[in-house]
Amino acid sequence: MTDIGILGTGRVGTGLAARLSAAGHRITLGHRRPEEAATRTTGPAPAPRITFADHRTTARTTDIVINATPGDSSLARLTALRTELAGKILIDVSNATRDAADGLPADLCYPGSSLAEKLQAALPETRVVKTLNTMLSTVMTAPQTLATPPTAYLSGDDENAKRTVTGLLGDLGWRPEQVEDLGGISTARATEAMILVVPHVLRRHGFEPFAVSLAR
Repeated sequence: MTDIGILGTGRVGTGLAARLSAAGHRITLGHRRPEEAATRTTGPAPAPRITFADHRTTARTTDIVINATPGDSSLARLTALRTELAGKILIDVSNATRDAADGLPADLCYPGSSLAEKLQAALPETRVVKTLNTMLSTVMTAPQTLATPPTAYLSGDDENAKRTVTGLLGDLGWRPEQVEDLGGISTARATEAMILVVPHVLRRHGFEPFAVSLAR
């Protein structure tokens, strides 16, 4: 059992919280107004291992932190938590984009770089690992629902951190052969750029589960 903090209480954050809690981990969901987030949660009541707290408390009191905040504001939010995140693994699942008029991703916020690289540079005492940002949120916690096996890409400079994250991916249902370690954190610019294909797919097919996968 691991104490995992998730910053962000949208579809991505709450979906990951439910699945990781079911796998036996203790989860703290971080929100700017935790009391409001707890009362707004829809569906079944949160599992006993899921609690709510503000972002700073979430980052300080957990061992591993997942960034599920909007990517265009993640850098500022997490840089403010530099002390709390020191020495910890930060799993970044967000994409930093500027949206088109219909609300779908249009342009990258950090062309020639990536949100993950920016986070690692701003948080030198934190081990940043990028993953799960190349799929619709429902696939993150249920990869087996796709007819074609999806791929979860990993980018990060710390090998031990990536091994830990690979273990958590297993708890989410990802088989070892579905996890592709691309190398250092700079490789995240490749997977973050994959977001540019997403709006075209969604406009043609709607929000049906999909992932950008590696076929062999």
